[in-house]
Amino acid sequence: MLNHDPAVIVVDSCRERAEEFAAYTRFLGFATATAVDEQTFFREVTAQPGVLAIFIGVETGQQWLAPALRRAKEDTGGSPCFLLQSAGDTAGPPAGLQPLVRRMVSRQADYKELLGILRQAQLVHEYRARADDDLSAALYKNLIGGSRDIESVRHLARQVAATEATVLVNGESGTGKEVVARCVHELSARREQPFVPLNCGAIPAELLESELFGHEKGAFTGALSARKGRFEIAQGGTLFLDEIGDMPLDMQVKLLRVLQERTFERVGSHKPISTDVRVIAATHRNLEQMVAEGSFRMDLFFRLNVFPIEISPLRDRVADIPLLIDSFIGRLEREQGRSLRLSDCAVAALVRYHWPGNVRELFNLLERMAILYPDRLVKWSELPEKFRPNQELFEEQVNETAQWQEQLRAAASSMELPPEGIDLKPHLAEIERRLMTEALDRSDWVVARAAKLLNLQRTTLVEKMRKFAIQRPGELTGS
Repeated sequence: MLNHDPAVIVVDSCRERAEEFAAYTRFLGFATATAVDEQTFFREVTAQPGVLAIFIGVETGQQWLAPALRRAKEDTGGSPCFLLQSAGDTAGPPAGLQPLVRRMVSRQADYKELLGILRQAQLVHEYRARADDDLSAALYKNLIGGSRDIESVRHLARQVAATEATVLVNGESGTGKEVVARCVHELSARREQPFVPLNCGAIPAELLESELFGHEKGAFTGALSARKGRFEIAQGGTLFLDEIGDMPLDMQVKLLRVLQERTFERVGSHKPISTDVRVIAATHRNLEQMVAEGSFRMDLFFRLNVFPIEISPLRDRVADIPLLIDSFIGRLEREQGRSLRLSDCAVAALVRYHWPGNVRELFNLLERMAILYPDRLVKWSELPEKFRPNQELFEEQVNETAQWQEQLRAAASSMELPPEGIDLKPHLAEIERRLMTEALDRSDWVVARAAKLLNLQRTTLVEKMRKFAIQRPGELTGS
């Protein structure tokens, strides 16, 4: 049977070293190919159905490696590269490879660390594959994330795009409400026509009417010529009204009339102008509460709230943070030529942060880090202080993780192949069952904690417990 899974490629001028590390990744369940020179490297890149990650060993004289990796990065859509380090080697990547290497990885990396790296690469690869293959590619390239919440937003955006319904996007500041609006527009039949944004909270109340509907020459002091408003500019397309909750009550009445009658007049004119515009509104405010308080019109709320889409704050979808980091780093490289790499501890700290500024705050942080620490690995200690957890708690977590990894290394090193050989599948199943049972014992049979120790999703561990019939001692089995 042909293998259609993306492969790991190990590049090293010493075939023995390459095969030694490749055996490690194959043991973890990942298809792996090796290359010792430029010719075999590109042969493997071309032969594989996809490239999950590239691990490289560097020696002096390998001048072909940097240009080859740049070309491979373009061909594979940005597969991450990792530089293999021998024991005791503390030097960073050579200057030519610094922008291309995601991070350093020890040749003796433990099971949990390497599996975490490869699973993250797998998640990014699957995400990019969906973005490339799906007809709704704009959703995956702009609404970044693999969480259930963001997938729900993509689903709703795809559903409503095929209609002419008015959309109300709700979410905290910085969550990407305009991104959702643009995706709806790009998927709709109006995609060839203008997408016109207007922040209702950024325009003074006395100028908002003119911004929306335009004005005639002499309509007010300073109106030296006639001017089109946003409704006319967006004709045939989409008008995005951001922060609609900041719109004054008198303007709410006029907006409601346009939505109902599909006509308006410029300021200083009584000539009605027909409009064919789809309106998408957004707010970080609770409009229902504003209606109850009398600061927002009930009839306009119901007119706008035909199809609501709610975007969760970033702190409620932390699983999206690594994907967002990967995407934003790629954008910085493409648009600004800045390279950035984050250590695992730095990423872990960002996942724990509460993100009051949401996605916008995350991007701003990464841009700042790329300016401060270009072309090198950013450590946990180099993050701004507010992004770092309590020092003592952090060190305690690191020590616990190190102890667990050391036990895994000891268990792995004690495994020897008997002279008569083994039946590998049940042998590995027994190892898996034993490790799961030990993790559950350590966690007092709290499945979520045990799943964290094993770097598994809770639902995955539950499925495996059912598969291996793992139950807490003393529990009765069903009849």
